[in-house]
Amino acid sequence: MKSSSTPEAPRKRSAHDRAGVTESMEDYLECIFDLENSKGYACVSDVAEALRLNRASTSIMVKRLGKLGFLRYEPYRGFALTPEGCRVAEKIRKRHAMLADLFQLMGLAHRDHLSDIEGIEHHLSDRAFRRFAELAEHLRTHPLPRSSR
Repeated sequence: MKSSSTPEAPRKRSAHDRAGVTESMEDYLECIFDLENSKGYACVSDVAEALRLNRASTSIMVKRLGKLGFLRYEPYRGFALTPEGCRVAEKIRKRHAMLADLFQLMGLAHRDHLSDIEGIEHHLSDRAFRRFAELAEHLRTHPLPRSSR
């Protein structure tokens, strides 16, 4: 019998939601939220295309999210977020919007720093989020001097 001496690497969990939601799950839920708001529904092919993933891996994650209670299947329409799925998606969407605003207030273009924003949004604690939001509000009333770069 072979024993494994290397422990399995832990999945990256987001800092603000320790209820077993991974960064990847948050990305899927955010994408599905956006699709529902723009199209009225979400399906595997749309999610795969939006996240630039293959349909097989997207299908696996969608099934997992359904089993965890974040999605419900709607016959002939794909799937939709449950109230809990909406809660997580709205929370990550709110973080994204605040960070995009903060970056803009610091003179950093959203489009140039999207990967920074996408990474940070998963790791902010609720306390850090509130402080960053306060910083954004402060910068709205006390703008930074324009950078010469």
